Amino acid sequence: MQIDAHQHFWNPARGDYGWMDPSNATLYRPYGPDDLRPHLARHGIDKTVLVQAAPTVEESAYMLGLADATPFVAGVVGWIDFENPDDEAVLARFAQHPKFVGVRPMIQDIEDDNWMLRTDIAWAYTAIAKHDLCFDALGFPRHLENFHTILTRHSEMRCVIDHCMKPQIHAHSAETFQVWADGMAALARDTKAYLKFSALVTEANEGWTIEDLRPYADHVFGCFGAERIMWGSDWPVCRLRAEYDAWRHAAEELTKTLTAEERARVFGGTAAEAYRLAL
Repeated sequence: MQIDAHQHFWNPARGDYGWMDPSNATLYRPYGPDDLRPHLARHGIDKTVLVQAAPTVEESAYMLGLADATPFVAGVVGWIDFENPDDEAVLARFAQHPKFVGVRPMIQDIEDDNWMLRTDIAWAYTAIAKHDLCFDALGFPRHLENFHTILTRHSEMRCVIDHCMKPQIHAHSAETFQVWADGMAALARDTKAYLKFSALVTEANEGWTIEDLRPYADHVFGCFGAERIMWGSDWPVCRLRAEYDAWRHAAEELTKTLTAEERARVFGGTAAEAYRLAL
């Protein structure tokens, strides 16, 4: 079974996608199951994981409704307010839904890089583990050290690192690569986190090539191994740099040297395991 471990649906008219620029015609439009279905069929992809794109519990409920009506959606990664301990009740309610598999605070958009270390939000990490859910770690290379702190401190919590922690491929230098590479190696060595092989194209320049992505792909596969890596399209965000087909093709090229068993993990098995999908 093949799984796209990271995709989005949204409707800007909902009004809770604060990061979305109305002048961006590529993203600022509704995206739903009928838009994604042809891409999945073309690549033989059976299931997806639908991931939050707004910091509201209302959007999480909206996604669960879409998942109920969409057989190919196997899991939903939602959102709760880490700054409101009363939201543990919301988390407990969501956790009863068979397709609710995890939560993702939008750490990349929070001004305070140390927000995730605050003692008043630590309850959320404990609650995620208590309800046997997964934490999606969304950030940039500058967050690597703090994520290392959180994931070693809360080692009982399952975690998926989103988008290879968004290496800044468009500003590649030996120094920036090494800082990112060292941080990723530490996460691979010291935690049990899984990794999403996704969004590399979005962090690259326009006109990117597979060779621009290769050093980053080779590094994460060398650190985490195929058994801890899952492929995700990050559709429709990927459309800022590549259509679904182009990123899928690049991912297949970048994993050509893997064995058949390893590719089966990357393109399906790892996501099923990490999110404990009911397939």
